[in-house]
Amino acid sequence: MDQLIALFGGFGGALSPMNLLWVVVGCLLGTAVGVVPGLGSSMAVALLLPLTFALDPTGAFIMFAGVYFGGLFGDSTMAILMNTPGQGSAIASTFEGHAMAKSGRAPQALATAAIGAFVGGMIASTVVVFLAPKLADLSAEFGPAEYLALALFAFVATSSIVADSAVKGLASLVLGLGIACVGIDSFTGTERFTMGVPEMFDGISIVTVTVAILALGEVFHVAARIRRDPEGHEMRLSGRPFLSRAEFREALPAWLRGTAIGLPFGIIPVGGSEVPTFMAYDVERRLDRRRPDPQFGRGAIRGLAGPEAAGNSTTGMAMGALLALGLPVSSTAAIMLAAFQQYGLQPGPLLFTRAADLVWALLASFFIAMIVLLALNLPFASLWAKLLLIPRPYLYAGIMVFCGLGVYATAGQPFDLFLLLGLALVGFAMRRHDVPLAPLMIGLVLGPLFETSLRDGLLSSDGDYGVFVAHPIPVIIYLGLLVVLAFVVRAKLRARASHDL
Repeated sequence: MDQLIALFGGFGGALSPMNLLWVVVGCLLGTAVGVVPGLGSSMAVALLLPLTFALDPTGAFIMFAGVYFGGLFGDSTMAILMNTPGQGSAIASTFEGHAMAKSGRAPQALATAAIGAFVGGMIASTVVVFLAPKLADLSAEFGPAEYLALALFAFVATSSIVADSAVKGLASLVLGLGIACVGIDSFTGTERFTMGVPEMFDGISIVTVTVAILALGEVFHVAARIRRDPEGHEMRLSGRPFLSRAEFREALPAWLRGTAIGLPFGIIPVGGSEVPTFMAYDVERRLDRRRPDPQFGRGAIRGLAGPEAAGNSTTGMAMGALLALGLPVSSTAAIMLAAFQQYGLQPGPLLFTRAADLVWALLASFFIAMIVLLALNLPFASLWAKLLLIPRPYLYAGIMVFCGLGVYATAGQPFDLFLLLGLALVGFAMRRHDVPLAPLMIGLVLGPLFETSLRDGLLSSDGDYGVFVAHPIPVIIYLGLLVVLAFVVRAKLRARASHDL
């Protein structure tokens, strides 16, 4: 009951004219960036992060909620229309969604994605309202040992799951940890990895890293392939932009199953929505095989509905885990955590007491964002594809300009532009060699937490490492990590065995 009262208070703040405007602006901008091929929801948040520093914290995070969820729909729009998913979480939507588009059912596919996002997001937001305060109460019991275990779980699980090669995943993680170590050591006051450059004494801004690695690095990657990749794809958008009753009944069970699959993965740090979307797709494919007239491969609506609901329910729960535990479970959540830190806020149990108005207004904005996105994208989804008519050289040149302006505006240091360029080249090299980006972002954001927890634990125990397994919570977390690793190793061994056959 207390959560409902707090949520109604949050609606009072979120429905103010200015905050409502920021929700709509965020949804529009997130979707607009998300539908650009090669970009995606994480890059939308990274690209627009510097633009929010002029806003008050509540307005900024309400806008971010719209950007986050809008970017997810943009990812799916391109996956369906162009077979080019904005990021990994939309890959599963390409299989049946693009098949529907090629068969002349693109509007129905877009409607399926929009309603699936609405169903998954609304259910996840409802669960977060009741679960997040409980998670915050639980995390109040956390000390250095527990936070060290959580950070280690995120490091290892993300690095091993999101990459085909564990070596590449760990290399990305180490790179992120290395960037996080640049600057003055807060414990000893000594310089670390600054190379004597005064501008680096305060460390490397998370904003600079996210814009460089996720946005500008992708621009370089696209520019390197622009002569080899086709300029356009055929789209078929004729037809009714809504679902018939039969199609709705067909998709509804898949939406609910996908939502149920995605909810737990919003708390488990496995790199984002890729795992639950593929699981939802596989469940629907297996169920389809039992039908007398299998539809998969020909544009099965359930094959699109399940992954869409799973991806958005995971995203909604991920925001709950971020607010209550301060634990980012994906690269986009890591950027959101960086945004909180830029405002001097640390997600976790104290956030619900120190900034209760902000938290509950943000949770209320999740529901508003879902309604706004449904209203925007059901009738107007096909209009987003018109952005593709902009010649790609002009489009990506504009993105480069916004990257530079955004980073320079945060500190006004020309050195940051050179740093932006250097890190963007690193991001380009990572893409060329299939090195995942999510472990880098997780290492960058959680690296300081890991280091601080390790040092605090050792100082409080006079150097006894046993303090990190002296309580039940870290032991349970480590056992969960072993289970995750066991499943990963088993899956990789099976894949290798089937490949050898």
